[in-house]
Amino acid sequence: MALVTLTSMASTESGTLRKTPLYDRHIALGGRMTPFAGYEMPLRYPDGILEEHRVVRREAGLFDVSHMGEILVRGPHAAACVQYLVTNEAMSLQAGQAVYTCMCREDGGIIDDLIVYRLAENEYLFVVNAANRKKDFMWMIRNNPAKAIIEDLSDEIALIAVQGPRAKAIAEAAIEEDLQGLKPFHFRRASGGYFEGARFSIVSATGYTGEAGVEIYCDADLAGSVWDRMLKVGADKGLKPAGLGARDTLRMEAAFRLYGNDITEETNPVEAGLGRFVRMDKDDFIGKPALERIRSDGPPRKLVAFIVPEQGAIPRSGHSISTPAGPDTGVVTSGTQSPMLGRGIGLGYVPNEPVCTMPDSEISIAIRSRTIPALVKRPPLHKT
Repeated sequence: MALVTLTSMASTESGTLRKTPLYDRHIALGGRMTPFAGYEMPLRYPDGILEEHRVVRREAGLFDVSHMGEILVRGPHAAACVQYLVTNEAMSLQAGQAVYTCMCREDGGIIDDLIVYRLAENEYLFVVNAANRKKDFMWMIRNNPAKAIIEDLSDEIALIAVQGPRAKAIAEAAIEEDLQGLKPFHFRRASGGYFEGARFSIVSATGYTGEAGVEIYCDADLAGSVWDRMLKVGADKGLKPAGLGARDTLRMEAAFRLYGNDITEETNPVEAGLGRFVRMDKDDFIGKPALERIRSDGPPRKLVAFIVPEQGAIPRSGHSISTPAGPDTGVVTSGTQSPMLGRGIGLGYVPNEPVCTMPDSEISIAIRSRTIPALVKRPPLHKT
C-alpha cells in the first residue's frame, strides 16, 4: 500500500519538466522520478519510502530540495520591505539568523509560508515553496513601497538537506565546518573547502522533517561535489538518500503544514495554527487588520493533527471528518500511514470548539465508506 500520494502536492508547469543540478545522480542511485512543482524529482530510491523515513529518524537522510525558490531582497530599504511583506518580526533579526513566517494577502489568506534569512544588514533571502516561486516573486514586486531591490536567484542556488540524529556530525565532517554550536534557525557562511570563492555557501540549522539537521545552500555548480562528499563521509554512519515520499511522511509526523494542502490563499495563519508567527506588535504589514479581526473574533475552524488507532485505516486529503459538533463538519487536508507508529495520521480542519480541538478529542474520519474513530493529538505525532 502506498504511504503517500503526491498528486495533490504536484504542481507542474506546461512544457518540459526542469531538472535540478543533481538529476543525473538521482538516476544513478536508482531514484524513481516524479513530476513535482515543474521539476523531475526523486520520489524514492530502491530501499523504499519506509526505509528512507526510518533512516532519517534513526541515523540521517540526504535530500535534494534544489527545486525550492530563493528570492533576494537587498538595498538600504530591504528591512522595511521585508517587514511589510511578512507576518513575523524580521527587523530585529541579526545577520546569521532566520525566521519562519507567512506572507499574506490583505484578507489574511496565506500567499506562502517561508523562511527569511538575514544575510547582512541590508540583505535578506526568502526561501519559498517551489510551486509558489513565480507567484511569490510577482507579489513581492507589486508590494514593495520601500523600493528595495528584489531578485529571483532560484536558478543559481542549489539546496541540499541532511536530516536526522547524525546529520550535523556528517555535515560537519563533509564540509569541514564546526557546526556543533549552530542553534536552530541560525546559519553560517562557509568559505573554505568546497565553498572557496562561492557566491552562496550557507549552512543553516533548519529542516522539514522534525529532526535535527542542516540545510546547505550553495552555487548550483557546486551541488554535485557537496552531494557526493556527503554520501562518502556518511556511508559508515547510516546516511542514505531520501526522496519526496519520505519527506512528506516525515513532515506529517511532525505536523508541519504543506502549502496547497493544509494552507492556501483561502486559509489564514490563525486557523492554521500558525498564529505564533504573526507579530501584531510590529508596524503595519500586509494582512494585519484582517488578522487582528480574525484573532479577536476567533476563527470558526482550526487545523488539528490526529491519529487513527485502527490498523490499516489511512486518511487521505479530502476525506470528511465528523466531530462532536456534527457529521461532516471537518475535512482532512493531509493524511498518510505513519512509518513509526504503523497507524494512520493526518491533519484536518474541524470546528474551533474545545470538544473538537483539545488533545484526545474524539473525531471520526470517513475512509472507504466507513466511519473510523480518530483522536486529536498534540504533535509531533510519532512521539505521542
